Amino acid sequence: MSQDSANTLLDAAKVLDQQDPLKHLMACFSLPQGCIYLDGNSLGPLPVAAKQRGVEVIEQQWGQDLITSWNKHAWIELPMRVGAKIAPLIGASPEQVIACDSISVNLTKVLSAALHIQQSSGASAKRNKIISQRDNFPTDLYMVQGLSEFLGEERCELVSVDAIDIMQSIERYKDSAAVLMLTHVNFRSGYIHDMQKITAAAHKHGILVVWDLAHSAGVLDVQLDACEVDFAVGCTYKYLNGGPGAPAFVYAAKRHFANLKQPLSGWMGHKRPFAFAHDYAAGEGMAAFLVGTPPVISMSVLDAALDVFAQIDSTQIRAKSISLTQYFYDAFTALIQDDAFSLVSPLEQHIRGSQLAFSHPHAYAICQALIAKNVIADFRAPDILRIGFSPLFLSHENIFESVIRLKDVLDTKLYLQSEFQTKQAVT
Repeated sequence: MSQDSANTLLDAAKVLDQQDPLKHLMACFSLPQGCIYLDGNSLGPLPVAAKQRGVEVIEQQWGQDLITSWNKHAWIELPMRVGAKIAPLIGASPEQVIACDSISVNLTKVLSAALHIQQSSGASAKRNKIISQRDNFPTDLYMVQGLSEFLGEERCELVSVDAIDIMQSIERYKDSAAVLMLTHVNFRSGYIHDMQKITAAAHKHGILVVWDLAHSAGVLDVQLDACEVDFAVGCTYKYLNGGPGAPAFVYAAKRHFANLKQPLSGWMGHKRPFAFAHDYAAGEGMAAFLVGTPPVISMSVLDAALDVFAQIDSTQIRAKSISLTQYFYDAFTALIQDDAFSLVSPLEQHIRGSQLAFSHPHAYAICQALIAKNVIADFRAPDILRIGFSPLFLSHENIFESVIRLKDVLDTKLYLQSEFQTKQAVT
């Protein structure tokens, strides 16, 4: 690396940061001194407002106001209020999104709802297949497998296909597929599916479409209504910075509201939960997806964390995401000399999420050595070093410094030290 190259890259970073319309948001997050956090695509950092809300909920709302807080602080409204804050980030109306449970649980609900819609129609009674991508995030596939074991393959059968065969599979199973279930952004490579094109192709043959937005919400310009999506789920602990285990969310198209039916008929989903009726009557609209008591502390923290998005829009977030990601790639290619690295993510910006994935035989050890250098990225089996770019709290100078520290890890072969070789329980 020549010093001139490094200086040119650093100067470019400073210019980009000066022009950044989101730079004021960095002060909204609490990060350890000197830490460059490139893992917001796994767990977002702590927003200052979220910390303040957590203290207030514990000390005042729970500590002092006790059970009166269900009304006094509107705990009962949290699932709807949080859903309404998420809605504009995914191109939906406030009444179409509700926060509850986890992605896995919510997938079970929406898949069941979609199967019910299909199989309650005489013309669609033979539709039993759920098409998904072979390298989808495993929990999505596990949920379908569990439903299949419970309902029987004659009512629910998983069909896994390669990404390049998705459009072909829609045609192949056009008469027997009930649902197409895909993750918008691939968790390993960062590849973005064309939501509008794929959804339209499935709808042409009467197939309902479920999208997993785990790596999309809060970082991409998602437009669910415009794409005429049927159902979507997503988590809030990644780019939405809701905290570890924060509640997930569900979206449904308004055209399905009248026919929403899912198997987890808990009391919070009841039309009148405090009537304590003997028989279940589902709530209207998205309330039908509620089950049990909302996790008030974590949902209140999430509610506060989402306020950082109030004065910005998804196009601004996406623009900075692209800028940070491209800057890292340019700096990486200019400064890193290691032929063992291979880019797994797409080169084209429009089909690449807010991450870069590189394969390397020592990816895990390199990741651990980077963490020792106070640059936190993550590893995905079998050999992926994954770098995430969260636009709200990262600067281009952060990205420059992260590449410099990565170069030091590689040049000194720090990653070969024994302490970085043993895999921990969570990788």
